[in-house]
Amino acid sequence: MTSAAADDTGSLLLAGAHARCVEGDLRSSRECFDAAYRAAESEGDGQAMALAALGLSGLWVHEHRGVMAAASIEARLRHALSMVDPRSPEALRLRVRLAAEADYRSGGHATVLAALEEARRAGDPTAWTEAVSLAHHCLLGPGQSEMRHELARELIAAGFRTSCRSDLLMGLLWRTVDHVLDADPHAERHLAELRGLLAQRDHLAVGFVVRAIEVMLGIRAGRLEQAEAEAAACAERGRRAGDADAAGWYGAQMVAIRWYQGRIAELVPMLAEEVNSPTLSAVDNSYLAALAVAAATAGDRRQAAGALARLRGGDLALLPRSSSWLVTMHGVVEAAYLLGDTEASAAAYELLGPFTGLPMVASLGVACFGSARHALGVAALTMGDAQRAVEHLQMAVRGNLAMGHWPAAVLSRVRWAQALALRAGTGDAAEAGRQLEVATSEAAELGMVLPRGRGPHAAVTAVTAAGHGGRRPLMECRREGRRWRIGLGSRSAHVEHSLGMAYLAILLANPRYEIPAIELAAGPVPRGGAAVDAGTGTGTVQPALDEEAIRAYRKRLSLLQEEIDGYEAANDVVRAERLRAERDWLIDELASATGLAGRTRNFTGNEERARVSVGKALRRAVSRVAAADPVLGEELRMTLQTGRLCCYQPT
Repeated sequence: MTSAAADDTGSLLLAGAHARCVEGDLRSSRECFDAAYRAAESEGDGQAMALAALGLSGLWVHEHRGVMAAASIEARLRHALSMVDPRSPEALRLRVRLAAEADYRSGGHATVLAALEEARRAGDPTAWTEAVSLAHHCLLGPGQSEMRHELARELIAAGFRTSCRSDLLMGLLWRTVDHVLDADPHAERHLAELRGLLAQRDHLAVGFVVRAIEVMLGIRAGRLEQAEAEAAACAERGRRAGDADAAGWYGAQMVAIRWYQGRIAELVPMLAEEVNSPTLSAVDNSYLAALAVAAATAGDRRQAAGALARLRGGDLALLPRSSSWLVTMHGVVEAAYLLGDTEASAAAYELLGPFTGLPMVASLGVACFGSARHALGVAALTMGDAQRAVEHLQMAVRGNLAMGHWPAAVLSRVRWAQALALRAGTGDAAEAGRQLEVATSEAAELGMVLPRGRGPHAAVTAVTAAGHGGRRPLMECRREGRRWRIGLGSRSAHVEHSLGMAYLAILLANPRYEIPAIELAAGPVPRGGAAVDAGTGTGTVQPALDEEAIRAYRKRLSLLQEEIDGYEAANDVVRAERLRAERDWLIDELASATGLAGRTRNFTGNEERARVSVGKALRRAVSRVAAADPVLGEELRMTLQTGRLCCYQPT
């Protein structure tokens, strides 16, 4: 190699090391190391090739996603290994990296632990720290906590012996992650210490993980809307750092937020696309589980069952015990519950049994779905084992409260109430009512929408029906001037008019009847108008009111004004007010049915647009009802189904 070429390669290696070790800029470091590798390869410099290939591999395991990218980095590592002395520190580091990459993809750790032992004996600080960190990354599954803690302590000690700032930061980060994965009550102390070091000098890659954990903690605290904004900012930081998990972690956080908001069905299109993304980790099955839950919630049983079948494959037990395994099992359990799949529930229950004390946390602590006890309880509920369901879910509430996961505690209370109602022992109905009352109140404070019971386990509605001789009263919604009166039995509330309230009135007037969102949005079919094709939602344009109706409304308005003037002149305040309410209602109807210059407003058939707009309008209406009467609002949240098909489902 010429002196000039050596200088260029050396400069690129130094720049790459600075970007990775000091700045945590994985994108810039990869660019420098890639250029360094090409330069070293052209000059036949094996040692420089080894250093460049190691740097290009990244800070984490499996930074290069997709078959081609993974194969390319493995080929470079092996080629560099063939170019150096097998007894050299560089050769040892290359063997450790290859072992870690292979173990991570297979869900194992035996090979990388053997390579770690070799690194310990060799005594090279750089090889040692890299081996410890990579081995830790391969041990993020449930049941591996003790080994992880030992490795984190070892890495912190080893990190003081190298010149790479990332080594010490990684040791502190792994320690923090370990405590988060264990639901340790002091996990945030370790996070605060790490945050303090980053405040002195930022590190993009480590800081990205810290931000992601903070988003998760915001979700656990019930700050759902704030967490959504923070998740987007966190994802942007991850993209700037060049982290391959930026998009995947953001998706996981949105799944958690929408799950607790009762809006996970909205994510079906995104999940259906992302579930096959090559950027996902090779051992991550959580997106497929989330798709099963979202599709089942949306009422698409075929897609949900298909996703669940893909997950189960020949045997659910064959899924790799990765950092997303517990979250995947949570999705399997929830989807099986919604589908009434007792076989899948039984399989998941058996697999989850050894991990009752753990939280269901995704990856390095980026999303949390509460205690594993919750999943065990829901699985037992699906199987009809009320006694075990009650025991697990009662413990899940305690566990979720202990970790400060308020949304998870709310959902565990709801399922606990369902299990109590299913068990139907002495005092169970009263206790179920108490738990549901607490859950309803807390859900309203957190902006959550509680799930409905399904199939034979729709116990929440059974609990609230107890005071009606087992028969479920139907909700009613009637227009009274500019307001709507909504009622259930002896309860009633008045809510200002909105388009969502009009949709709600139609659904409540047609209990258990599924109405396509596009039909709600388009309004009634006029005489001589084109009908909506609910199957395709295409090629359909229809007015919300026909011209004859509009003329009749306007004629009635002119007559009303004359009558109002007469009653006001006679000082008949009561009759004048009654007619003013009718007048205001007619004005509102005309405003919503006509566009500019009084032209009839059309709604062009489009299923997806209708699903989104009608869903939003209905959710706003339910929120207004809840503000007027929390009990009625919660009843709507429990019985109203939105999506492509909308339905009021009392039981």
